[in-house]
This record gives sequence, structure tokens and C-alpha cells, in this order.
Amino acid sequence: MKLNEISNKINKIDRELLVLLQERMGLALRSNKFQESSDDTQSEENVLERVNRMNLDLIKSSFSRQLLKTIINESKRLQDEDRHLVAFQGEHGAYGEVASRNLMPTGAYIPCLEFIDVFRGVEDGHFDLGVVPVENSLEGAVTQVNDLLTTTDLKVIGEAKVVVNHCLLSTEATDYREIRVVYSHPQALAQCREFLMRNKLEPRPYYDTAGAAKMLARENPKASAAIASALCGELYDLEIIKEGIEDGPSNSTRFLLLSREASSEKRDKTSIIFAVAHEAGQLYNVLQLFAEAEINLTRISSMPLRSDPSNYSFFLDFEGSEEDSKVKEVLERMGQMTISLKNLGSYPAYKGEA
Repeated sequence: MKLNEISNKINKIDRELLVLLQERMGLALRSNKFQESSDDTQSEENVLERVNRMNLDLIKSSFSRQLLKTIINESKRLQDEDRHLVAFQGEHGAYGEVASRNLMPTGAYIPCLEFIDVFRGVEDGHFDLGVVPVENSLEGAVTQVNDLLTTTDLKVIGEAKVVVNHCLLSTEATDYREIRVVYSHPQALAQCREFLMRNKLEPRPYYDTAGAAKMLARENPKASAAIASALCGELYDLEIIKEGIEDGPSNSTRFLLLSREASSEKRDKTSIIFAVAHEAGQLYNVLQLFAEAEINLTRISSMPLRSDPSNYSFFLDFEGSEEDSKVKEVLERMGQMTISLKNLGSYPAYKGEA
């Protein structure tokens, strides 16, 4: 093995150690939800005792104990900070984490495998908040999330729009001129189709954009790159070969912030879900209420009812709070005109640019 190969392997191990430490700290914060205090002396001693029994010829047990003791103390410090645990779907570096950081800058961001894990984790009190994508400017509504919103008791307390800025990432050891294969989520690959074709790069589908970046950093497959966010480049120490490689310039995703409690901030936007009888004019009659009250609608979409696929639920966002008198009146009248009506909550409208 050559010196540069040894150096690259050491750098790779160092990166993996930091990623594993990040994961461990997240688990320590999650464990705090299950105990009264972070002071668990007996458990700590058991961990340190197991270290003593490990036969590692290049690492002294005294060093191992001190290292692990430092890690445990740092975990306790984080637990004492009492940060909000913010769940998102995907690996670290996913656009869901980008949205989470925008919505809760001081939170602790916890990745989940599936959207339902985000919902259930917040509902059960394992997480304080959840961040989920509800619609994309190019692909439309995120069906799975909209479906989960119809059954959850969680409240929407905020929103954010994240510009989807796809980056071509590679390891430092990779010569970009030799890249032939690119890994990413199928949707991201589709959104960068022209770039891939123009540069004669072979797309390889992967379960997640951030997951592709994580795999690239760990395994460093030959002549390969990944399409993911710039945050992934920072987290996994990957080089950004080129930014903004998506074909469409106006690609953004809207995310919702979910909580067990309603928003206590100034609220000027509301989201509801409703269904009407499958009869002519019923939807028009409901929408007419908003027109008469001069309430501006910002989004309307539909999806089939689980109980009756021939009928639809309608997702409606509008300007105003559920505390406003005219909004209250419209919702009361809607309750008499619909077969179901669910108020997801009022929250501060997103003021940034998408």
C-alpha cells in the first residue's frame, strides 16, 4: 500500500468516526426522553468495564476508558442543554434536515427511515417536533405525507420552503475527469437528466440523496459521484464538483413543522383538510365561502378518500388565523356543509424566498 493510499484510508476512518459520534450523540439525546436524569452512574461503569475487557493490542485500556469517559461526558452535556429533538426523513444532509435547520436553528436533528417514523415519533413523545415535505414545485404533492396528515392529531406550527440546489459530489481522491457513474435518488437523477446526458454520466438509483453521499464517503466506489445537497458535502467531507446541476431553475420543496401542541407565535396562515358529498356544486359552495369572506387561498390539492376512492379529500391553505372572526365564521359554516373537516392548525407563514 502506497503512502497516499494509507493517508486516504486514515482520512476515511476519521470521517467515519465523526459520523458515528454524531449518531451516538443523537441516540443519547433520544434516550433522555425515557429517563428522569442523565446521571446513570451504574450504566456508565458497566460500559467502562466492558472496555477494560476488550483485548486491543494497539490501544491501552487507560486510553480507551478516558476516550469513552470524554464521550459520555459530552453526551451528558448535550442532554443537559435540553435541545428540541427535530425528526426528519432521510440521512443527515437530506433536504429535510436543511428545512429543519431553517425552522429550528438550535435543534438537534434526528434522521428517520420513513415519513411514518417522523409522525409516530412526535405523536409518542420520542421527538419534540417533526419536519416533513408536503409539496414540490415540480413534482406536486407528496402523497404519503398528505395521507398521514389526514389521520394524525399533530398540529402544523410552521413552514419553510427549501430551494432544491443539486450538487455533484465526489471524494477528494477522485479525479472528476474520471467520473462515469452518479448515484442519487431517482427523483434527483430525473431532475438532472440533461446534465447527466450532456456529460455522458451513467445514473445509478439510490434510496436517498443524502444516503448516496454517505455511501460515497464510506465506500468510495471507483469513478463515481453522487447528487445531493451542499450540506452533504460539508457533513461527509465531499468535494463539490459543480453546483446547480438540476435541469429546472425553479425547483423548491415546501416543508411543514409538526408538533403535539398548537403554535403560540403570531399566526397568519391556516391549513385544513375537508371532504364534501359527491354531488354537483358541493366543492364550489365551500370555496364560495372563502371568496365571500375575502380570504385568499394559497393552495388547494386533492387525493382519494381511503374509505371511498371515488370521493376526495381536499387540502386547503389560506391566509388568516383560526382566531380571526371571519375565519371562525367560514369554518363554522364549512362544518355544516362538509362530510368531514379537519383543522391542521394556524401558524406563521413563510416569509423567505423559495
